[in-house]
Amino acid sequence: MLSKGFLLVLSSPSGGGKTTLCRMILKNNSSIVYSISATTRPMRKNEKNGCDYYFLKEDEFKKKEEEGYFAEVAKVYNYYYGTPLEMIKKSIEKGIIVLMDLDVKGAKSIMKKFPDAVTIFIKPPSMEILKERLMKRNTDRENVIQIRLKNAEAEMKVAEKFKYQIINEDLNRTYKAINIIIKNEIKRRNK
Repeated sequence: MLSKGFLLVLSSPSGGGKTTLCRMILKNNSSIVYSISATTRPMRKNEKNGCDYYFLKEDEFKKKEEEGYFAEVAKVYNYYYGTPLEMIKKSIEKGIIVLMDLDVKGAKSIMKKFPDAVTIFIKPPSMEILKERLMKRNTDRENVIQIRLKNAEAEMKVAEKFKYQIINEDLNRTYKAINIIIKNEIKRRNK
C-alpha cells in the first residue's frame, strides 16, 4: 500500500528557528522533500538559487502569479514569496511528505487550500530571546529587527490556528517533538 503524502508546514516569526529546523528534518528524513519557494528578495551570502529559493525579478514573479503558478503568495517586508503549486500536488499524490518553511501569512494561505496540512507553529521562548536570535543572525539593521519584533507579536496571536505549537527553547528537543508529530501523522493517515 502506498503511503499517504501530506504537507508539513513549519512557521514562526522571523528568527524563530523554522529554517534551521527544516534543515535538520531534511538531513535526517530521506522520505521528506522540501518545497522550494520563489522570492523577489535578494539572495543572502549563504544561499543558492534553486536550493534555498528560486530568486526571481518582481516582473517574473508577477507573471507566474497571474498564470496560477503558486499555491500561495505573500508579501513580506516588501518582497514577494510564493510556493509552486504543481510540485506540491504531484509529490503528495506519490505519497511524499512535502516540507514547507513559511511565514505566518503564507501558512494561513496554505491552510485554506490544503486543510489537511500538518501545520506547526514554532514559538520563541520569549520576545527577548527572539530579539537576541535576530541580532545574532547579523542580516538586518536595527530598524528592520524592530519591525520584525513588532510583526512577531501579531504573528504569535494567530499561533492557535496551527494544528501544533512548540516552544523552541532547545533546538534538539524541538526537532524531536516535530519528529514525533511526523510519525504520529504518518500512522494516522495510513490506518
